[in-house]
Amino acid sequence: MQIPRMADMMANGETPEILFWVGCSGSFDQRAQKITRAFATILNKVGIKYAILGKEEACTGDPARRAGNEFLFQMMAYNNIQVLNGYRIKKIVTACPHCFNVFKNEYPELGGNYEVIHHTTFLQQLIDEGRIKLKEGGNFKGKKITYHDSCYLGRANNIYEAPRKVLEILDAELIEMKRCKSKGLCCGAGGAQMWKEEEKGTTRVNFERSEEAIETGANIIASACPYCNTMLTDGVKNKEKEDAIKVMDIAELIAADLA
Repeated sequence: MQIPRMADMMANGETPEILFWVGCSGSFDQRAQKITRAFATILNKVGIKYAILGKEEACTGDPARRAGNEFLFQMMAYNNIQVLNGYRIKKIVTACPHCFNVFKNEYPELGGNYEVIHHTTFLQQLIDEGRIKLKEGGNFKGKKITYHDSCYLGRANNIYEAPRKVLEILDAELIEMKRCKSKGLCCGAGGAQMWKEEEKGTTRVNFERSEEAIETGANIIASACPYCNTMLTDGVKNKEKEDAIKVMDIAELIAADLA
């Protein structure tokens, strides 16, 4: 894919509408790379002028802070802020709620002040403006979709409606899990748990959450976070349901039905 880079744009005297912050998962994880490509496909189709940092993008430091390494977090954050402020970035869109949360709520105290938008909210804005057009009937006609609330999107930032509004434009039935919205259950990866083995217990958090999703009878589990996607995919595999149930990011669902 031909993705514009910030350095090249600046060299040509251009400024993008938004900086698309890809994040570590979206850059390096093979599964999450598909989410990145899907979102970029939508941006290209709609004609949004955007850029990525490319090699200049580093981890936000969120996992370091969650794991208790404050020194490493601040070091990473300051480096990122220098790069972002150097390019005079005003608006950041990211498909990762962890990046979204840390930019929006924790970078300002270190001198990084930006308008930060999660990709589900951005997609909702594009739909409201009539810029996203889906094909009639689409791939999801008659399918059942259940949406899993990411903790950093939901409880941490109160974003519940945007992802659901985006899903509503698909020709599918949206079914809620028993525990949803402010009472949603974590996928099991939050608080840097993604990077370590869990403590002993009766079951894994992601197994329990995946079972709740499977119980709805949905064909598709929609997520809006690369961590959640990984954990729920593992949970579905544990139940040997991967052929019947797909775990997909909201951007992938929309990209698959673009007119």
